[in-house]
Amino acid sequence: MSTPNLRTLTLEQKASLLSGRDFWSTKELDDAGIRSIVLTDGPHGIRRQAGETDHLGIHDSLPSTCLPPAVAVGSSWNTDIAARVGAAIGREGRAFGVAIALGPGVNIKRSPLCGRNFEYYSEDPLLSGLLGAAHVNAMQGQGTGASVKHFAANNQETERMRVSAEVDERTLREIYLPAFERVVKEANPATVMCSYNKVNGVYASENSWLLTSILRDEWGFGGAVVSDWGAVSNRVEGVKAGMDLEMPGSGGKTDQEIVDAVRSGDLSEELVDASVRRVVRLTEFAPEEQLTYDVAEHHALARELAAEGIVLLRNEKETLPLTAGQQIAVIGAFADAPRYQGGGSSHINPTRLDSPLEAIRDQALIMNSRVAYAPGFTVDGSGDEVALLEEAVSAASSADIAVVFVGLGDREESEGFDRDTLALPSTQVALLQAIAKAAPRTVVVLSNGGVVSLEGWHDNVDAIVEGWLLGQGGGHAMASVLFGLSNPSGHLAETIPFRLEDNPSYLNFPGEQGHVRYGEGVFVGYRYYESAKVPVRYPFGYGLSYTQFSTTALSVESNGVDGASVRVTVQNTGQRAGKHVIQLYVSTTTGPVRRPVRELRAFTKVDLETGEEQSVDFTLDRRGFAYWDVELGQWVVPAGDYSVQVGTDSSTVVAEEVIHLQGDSITRPLTMQSTVGDWFGHPVVGQVLMQGMASAMTPEQADQAEQNPDGLRMVESMPMHQFLAFTGSVFPLEVLESLMEQTRAQSSTQVVPA
Repeated sequence: MSTPNLRTLTLEQKASLLSGRDFWSTKELDDAGIRSIVLTDGPHGIRRQAGETDHLGIHDSLPSTCLPPAVAVGSSWNTDIAARVGAAIGREGRAFGVAIALGPGVNIKRSPLCGRNFEYYSEDPLLSGLLGAAHVNAMQGQGTGASVKHFAANNQETERMRVSAEVDERTLREIYLPAFERVVKEANPATVMCSYNKVNGVYASENSWLLTSILRDEWGFGGAVVSDWGAVSNRVEGVKAGMDLEMPGSGGKTDQEIVDAVRSGDLSEELVDASVRRVVRLTEFAPEEQLTYDVAEHHALARELAAEGIVLLRNEKETLPLTAGQQIAVIGAFADAPRYQGGGSSHINPTRLDSPLEAIRDQALIMNSRVAYAPGFTVDGSGDEVALLEEAVSAASSADIAVVFVGLGDREESEGFDRDTLALPSTQVALLQAIAKAAPRTVVVLSNGGVVSLEGWHDNVDAIVEGWLLGQGGGHAMASVLFGLSNPSGHLAETIPFRLEDNPSYLNFPGEQGHVRYGEGVFVGYRYYESAKVPVRYPFGYGLSYTQFSTTALSVESNGVDGASVRVTVQNTGQRAGKHVIQLYVSTTTGPVRRPVRELRAFTKVDLETGEEQSVDFTLDRRGFAYWDVELGQWVVPAGDYSVQVGTDSSTVVAEEVIHLQGDSITRPLTMQSTVGDWFGHPVVGQVLMQGMASAMTPEQADQAEQNPDGLRMVESMPMHQFLAFTGSVFPLEVLESLMEQTRAQSSTQVVPA
C-alpha cells in the first residue's frame, strides 16, 4: 500500500489520524485510501473483544490460545521458545483481524513485588532483550505487528499513572533501556508503547529525550510510538516529543488541541506530518485476508512450550520423577483449578484448559499408580479450613508421596497493584507444614506470577517445582515433568531471596509522594546479591535437571581491543537426555566506576543426549565489556583485565579465564573544576605540574613534602580553583590556562560507538 500524499489532507484530517477511533481501532479516511486498523492486547495471546468494547470487561473476549506468559518464557532461557510464542500470536492475530498485538513486555523485574512481573521476562536486560527480539521477529514474520512495552522505567503498578521514576542515566542505559534497544535494533517492531509514568519528572508520553533523542536518533527506530491506553498527559507536548498515536480515542478533543496548537504557532505542522506518516505506515500490517488457525495444534504447542519454563528447584534423594506403582496424594486447589495466567489487560479466554490433576490421573493410570485428591484450601478463603486441612493430611499420610499445589491467586497479584509481601497465604503455609509431617515424601508445585518466599517450609519438603504461570497447556506440561516424560530445563530468570528486606530496591520501592528513587542504581537483582555477598535462597540462573552436565575446555581470546571470542565444551554426564543452559558472565574491577561482580553477557541452550558432548562458540562485542560513561555520554571499555566466567547460575562459577583488553584510549580535557587528582594524574600535564611544584619549593617545603608523602592525597579531590585559593596560587593562572588549552587540543576519546 502506498503512503498517501499528505498535501491532499487538511490539518484537521491529519490531526484526526493521531488518536484512536474507539478503544481498539484507529480512524480511517476513505477518500485518502487510509483504512482503520485494530490494536489489541497480546503479550501471550490475542485478547480480541468483539462488538461494543469498553476495556473494563477484561474477561469478555473471544476464545484464543493462552500461551505461556513471559514469566515462564523467561525461565526457559530459550529464544526458540520466545519465537514460537510470538509466531503463534502472529498467526492468531491474522485470524482475528488484528494488525498490532500489544506485546511483548520487556521491563526489568526491579522488585519481586511488582504486580505485573508475570508479563515480564527477567531481572536481566540481556535475557529480556534477546527473548523479546525473538518474539517480535517471529510474530511480525506472520504479518502481525508488535508493540514492545512499556517504554520506559515502568517497573511497578503503584501510582503507575503518575509516579516519577528517578533514575540516573548510567542505570537507565545499563539496566532499563538495553532490552528495548535490542528489540528495536534487531527486530524493528511496528510500534513502541510509551508508559504511563514519568521518567525524571517528565511523562514518558511527552519525553523527547526518550522518544526522539534515544529511540529514533540513537537507535534508528522508524516505527510509530503509541501511548499506553490513557497515558497521554499533554497531547501537544506529546507530538513535539515524538509520541504519534494516542490510544484510545478522545472523541476528537485532543485532535482539536493539535489543530489549535499548529494554528497558534505552538506546534510545527512538520512534526504532525511526521507522526501521521508513521501512523499511516501501520496500515501495512492490516490483514489482507482473515486466515484461520488450528485450535488443537496451538493447544498442543502451548503444552510443549510450557514444559521448558518449569524450574526444578529442589530434588532431595531423587524424589522426582514420580515412579510406577506409587500411591500419590495430589493436594491443593490449584491442582484442580489451575492458575495459568495473570490478572489484568492480558487476560485470555483460553480455547481449552488442561487441569494438572486430570493430567496426573491420566499418566498415573498408564504407570499403574493411584491418585487421591484433596483440595486442602480454597483460593477465595471460603470453606472450613480445619476440615480441608484434616482431609488433606489424611490423604497424605496414606500415600507414598504427596504433590502439593500452592501459589497465588489474582487477588494477590495482577496488573494495577503491587504485592506487599513475598509470603504465600498463611493457610497454604500451614498446609505445607502439616503435609510435610504427614507424608513419606512431599513435592511442592508453585503457581505464581512473581517470586514467593520459600521460608518456613522449604527444608521440610523433598522437592520443589517452580511452575510459574504456564498458560492453558500448563497442566499437561507439569504432569509430564513430574513423571519424567519431560526433563526439566528451566532456570530462574530472577533471584529468590531469603527475605524481602534483602532485595536491593526494598527501601525505595514503590516510592512515596509521587516519586520512586532507583537508589540501587545498576545493582539490580543478582548484580546486587553477588556484589554485596548477600545470601539468597536460589540465585539467578539456577535450575536442576534429572541428568547432570559438565563444563570443560573454556578458551577465551581477545578479539581486537574491545571484544573476545569464547569457546566452551559441555557434556551430558547423566543417564537421561536433557537441555543445558550455558551462562557466560563477565567480571571486572577496571575503570572509574563500580561494576557488579559479574554480569550476564551471553547464553545459549543446548540439547544433549546421554554422554553427548558439544562445543559452543560465543562472540562478545564491546558492549559485553563496556559501562556507560556519564561524563563522555557514551559506552566505554576501559583498558584492563576481564574475567570471562561460565556459571551454572550467577553464584556458581565452574570455569573462568582472564584476558587483558587494550580498551578505549581516552584523555579528558582539564578545567578549573577538574580535581587536583585529575590534574596531577594527567599523562602529560601531571609531570609538568610536579616539576613546577618541585622547582617552586623552598628547601624547608621540600623537606616537609618528603616527610609527608601522602600530603597530595589529602587534597586530590579538591577542585583546582579551590586548591589555588588555599595555596596562594602556587601555579600562575596563565600557566594553567596554557596547560588547559593543551589538554583540549590533545584530548581524545577513541571510542567505537556501541
